[in-house]
Amino acid sequence: MNMENVVNVPRWYVIYTKPKEEDRVHMNLTAWGVETFSPKIKKKRVNQFTGKPVYLSQPLFPRYIFARFDADKLLHKIFYTRGVQSVVSCNQIPLAVEDDIIALIQSQVGADGFVRLDDELKRGDAVRINDGSMQGISGIFHRTMKDNSRVMILLTAINYQANIIVERGLVQRASQALCSV
Repeated sequence: MNMENVVNVPRWYVIYTKPKEEDRVHMNLTAWGVETFSPKIKKKRVNQFTGKPVYLSQPLFPRYIFARFDADKLLHKIFYTRGVQSVVSCNQIPLAVEDDIIALIQSQVGADGFVRLDDELKRGDAVRINDGSMQGISGIFHRTMKDNSRVMILLTAINYQANIIVERGLVQRASQALCSV
C-alpha cells in the first residue's frame, strides 16, 4: 500500500471508541473542527410499567464513528482524544473509507436524524405485522399516516374488508416476513 494514497488529504476513517463513548468522541472531534459522522438508529422499547413504547437513540455501529481528517497532520491527536480506543488500521496505517460508502449511509438518514433501515412501502405491497397484539396478520399496505410512525393496512377476510392503523415499526413486506421466521 502506498503511504501517499492514505495520508496528506482529508479522508474518512473509522474511529473505534471506548464502550458507549461514541457521542463523547463525536463532540470532542467536532470541537477541534474535525468533520464526523455518527449514524444513529431509533430503537423501540416498551416501558415495563406503562406498556407504552419509548424510543431510544442508539448508534448504528456501536463503538464506531466516522471522522474526516488529514491523517498525516491529525492522526496522533485523534488517537489520543478522550473516548477513542483506536483508529481502524492495517500495519499501523489508517484504513480510509471511500466517500461513496459514507454518502450511501448519509443518504439513508431521514429528516428526524435517524438512519432508515426499513424498505419504503408502496401502496399495494403485501405486508405482515411482525410484533404486537396483531402479530402474524397479513394485509395490503394502503398509506403512511401524517405522523410517519403509523401505517394503514387493508385487511381482507371472507366477504369483509377493514382498515387498521398500526405503528410502522411493526410492519414489514410479506416476502421479508416469511424469510425471517
